[in-house]
Amino acid sequence: MSYYLYPIILIGVVVLLSAFFIVKQQTATVIERFGRYQSIRQSGLQMKIPLVDRIAGRLSLKIQQLDVLIETKTLDDVFVKIKVSVQYLVIRDKVYDAFYKLEYPHDQITSFVFDVVRAEVPKMKLDDVFVKKDDIAIAVKRELQEYMSEYGYDIIKTLVTDIDPDAQVKAAMNRINAADREKTAAQFEGDAARILIVEKAKAEAESKRLQGQGIADQRREIARGLEESVEVLNKVGINSQEASALIVVTQHYDTLQSIGQETNSNLILLPNSPQAGSNMLNDMVASFTASNQIGEAMKNAKKEKSKE
Repeated sequence: MSYYLYPIILIGVVVLLSAFFIVKQQTATVIERFGRYQSIRQSGLQMKIPLVDRIAGRLSLKIQQLDVLIETKTLDDVFVKIKVSVQYLVIRDKVYDAFYKLEYPHDQITSFVFDVVRAEVPKMKLDDVFVKKDDIAIAVKRELQEYMSEYGYDIIKTLVTDIDPDAQVKAAMNRINAADREKTAAQFEGDAARILIVEKAKAEAESKRLQGQGIADQRREIARGLEESVEVLNKVGINSQEASALIVVTQHYDTLQSIGQETNSNLILLPNSPQAGSNMLNDMVASFTASNQIGEAMKNAKKEKSKE
């Protein structure tokens, strides 16, 4: 065999191998023949005519995402940066339109996102932009879907992923929020203090009531004890006045004895002279005698008045 045939055979093998190509999964390959559209090949091992057909391009059929950053102004004249993420894919049956009708699909999508956002956001105040971000995303998706489906693209979803006002505006919003929370906290603290005062007053009132009831019970028992003491003394020939005086004097000396037992006591009982007990007893007997005389006089006066 001539050595001149080897290059020809090698070239033939290369040309033959170039007729076969592989298309990856979720990818579409556009084949042109002499510069004119020929066919679209899907995933797998494919074949084309060497030197006649060529691969014009490949399109991914996977879901893709394009992030668009827009700066615009709200209704209350606040400049804000909004990031919109557009998720889209090439429709499998419209690969031809997606490849030939649009030169730069990313630029087209970006232009539409700018147009819709700058038409919607200036109608809203800054607070409404945060609240109605889903409405902005829906509006962007609606406009893009209507336009891009004609060119073989399906808009899966649009998301407003970031809303970034000016730093001074964010600081002012944080101050407003902090002030509002402090106001709410102050109201709760005031309510708690009011409840505490009311409950404390109720507790004091209940304490006073129970204290008064205890004092009344104590005095009642003291009176009952005095009554029994007077009855015992009356049985041994001591009248009521003398018995009462004797009880008072006895209590007086019991008090002195109780005070004397406390070494650190600073209490001074007046009068505290040796004659104090005798004087107290004489005064009490005299007062009881005078009260009896006054009582008898009043009874006699009533009797004479009733006879008239």
